[in-house]
Amino acid sequence: MSNQIERTHLRPDHEISRIVKGGWQLSGGHGAVDKAAAIADMEAFVDAGINTFDCADIYTGVEEMIGAFIADVRKRRGTDYADQVCVHTKLVPDLSRLSDLRHDEVEAIIDRSLNRLNLDCLHLVQFFWWDMSLGDPARSLDILKTLQEKGKIRHLGVTNWDITDTKIFTNAGFNLVSNQVQYSILDHRPERGLIDWSLDHTMQLICYGVLAGGFLTENWLGKPDPGFQFENRSLIKYRLIIDEFGPWDLFQELLGVMKAIAEKYSVGLSAVAIRYVLDRPGVAAAIVGARYAHHLPRTLEAFKFKMDRQDYSELEYVLDKAKGPNGPVFGLESDRSGRHGRIMKYNLNTDNATKGPTS
Repeated sequence: MSNQIERTHLRPDHEISRIVKGGWQLSGGHGAVDKAAAIADMEAFVDAGINTFDCADIYTGVEEMIGAFIADVRKRRGTDYADQVCVHTKLVPDLSRLSDLRHDEVEAIIDRSLNRLNLDCLHLVQFFWWDMSLGDPARSLDILKTLQEKGKIRHLGVTNWDITDTKIFTNAGFNLVSNQVQYSILDHRPERGLIDWSLDHTMQLICYGVLAGGFLTENWLGKPDPGFQFENRSLIKYRLIIDEFGPWDLFQELLGVMKAIAEKYSVGLSAVAIRYVLDRPGVAAAIVGARYAHHLPRTLEAFKFKMDRQDYSELEYVLDKAKGPNGPVFGLESDRSGRHGRIMKYNLNTDNATKGPTS
């Protein structure tokens, strides 16, 4: 692997690349995907040193694509090469099933992920529960702990929880290695206590949204406000975040400062966005949702430089004017009647789940 790629450990036996290849953009709702090209291009990421992949049981078709890649390189390049690939998946039970989710259904979902990914053991399963007032989330996480003891899961983490929800499980003795949360130069919600708390509990953050669905690139510099009419659900999501951050003019001011910093180091604007998050305390890695290998050179630029005090001073001058986003991690998104929550899909597991009797 390339010596250029920064690496870290979530635990002594779990090393990851500090840029994680995202999978959400390969699922439905983000535009057409050339599956064959996406699978073939995964090899270029591993060869470059980005060997950690993010997916979820509810990302339609993504576990299967990664599994097809693993099976292919295992045949062509051997077990040692295939074993370099580290996969982070998620368990996201449907909102409609939280009140009566059974033990055997949880295990069936994990078995399905193992089969899809062509793995004997899931490297990291990140747990999420849409509404903590429904059902028994601790029991479901305890089931995952049992599956961990059976050798089906190596490590457990959580996703989209702030301190209030996460501490329920750490107080109960669960060994959680990570929390995957939205964190970017636009969205500083993890800084309102979660980072310090996580460091105290040997948990690291794996951050998504670092490029705001592509808004934090040269493509949007100098462009007029597009409003909210997008076919791509990712763009709607992050345009809403920009609206929480401040008016479009403030976002453009931020892009202008980021572009100047990028030119100073001869890198792309996106590299500044990634570097900013990687340098925050408690951050293990940044998830970058590059679908294809032609995005790889720009992505790797994040490892070519470090920003200095003057760079941060110029960024903070703009960031100090931001009005938000406010509240806890995933607080805006968890309001199902609000504009962030209304665009989300809450029952994606049922259509893909292993068939079986229902309660």
